[in-house]
Amino acid sequence: MTNEKAYEEFKRRIRRKKIIHWLQNLLLLFFVIVFAFPIYWIFIGAFKQKGEFFHYPPIFFVNHFDFENFQRAFELGGAKGVRDSLIVATLNALLVLILALFAGYGIGRFKYGGPNLSFFVLSLLFAPPIIAVMPLFVIFKNLRLIDTYIALIFSYLLINLPFAIWLIKGFVEDLPEEIESAALVDGYTRFRAFWKVTFPLILPGVVVATLFVFVFAWNEFLFALIFTRSSVRTLPVVLTELIGGHGIQWGELSALSLVATIPSILLVIFFQRYLVRGLTFGAIKG
Repeated sequence: MTNEKAYEEFKRRIRRKKIIHWLQNLLLLFFVIVFAFPIYWIFIGAFKQKGEFFHYPPIFFVNHFDFENFQRAFELGGAKGVRDSLIVATLNALLVLILALFAGYGIGRFKYGGPNLSFFVLSLLFAPPIIAVMPLFVIFKNLRLIDTYIALIFSYLLINLPFAIWLIKGFVEDLPEEIESAALVDGYTRFRAFWKVTFPLILPGVVVATLFVFVFAWNEFLFALIFTRSSVRTLPVVLTELIGGHGIQWGELSALSLVATIPSILLVIFFQRYLVRGLTFGAIKG
């Protein structure tokens, strides 16, 4: 009887584990559907015809894949929005990368400024961007930089630079100082030791920081709305122009929204191995 009871208890445990496993899979599937459905809805909306947006019951599948919505969206400013966003996001990411590398290395390795400087950089991450709009607007207006790429590139430094510095600082601190000391003993200068030894080792963190900075600049709306007029119109601003007082251009809005997601997806695909290493390397460290 004892063996039979033990066997029955074993079978109950197996069944319980299987039930828990299935429940976990169902819960995971539920969350995947919830988060993936808006992306799917935008995707099919990019290929719908105008009348299909108001069809009842809603159309969840389309049998045609024409690109009229994309063509009209680009004619309504989408092409300029993509170009301007690429210019601003790319140049801002490069500028932030250069500044954050030196600042993060200096703070992480030599403790410049002590804990106060590190805390100040961290505090900038929590400051709402709206507090900088008015002073920046006055500065850019006096310098005649309103409606220029320069205004957006430098204003995005307030958002992206503290984040990149803090991220790279964590990677530098995680790297043993003895590695650089060995390079210095071999006759390397400090800069050459950084470039030849430190930089390749913290490259995953640099890539992660650069990708996040690019995405932040690509999606930024507040500064782009206030500091631009007609010469520069980034993609988030163009998207809002498709929502008018008399109606919403759903097809063009869906098509342009789909285009807006492409750079982020491509960057994640191409740099996935760096992202995995960077996000698991303990980069965000106090």
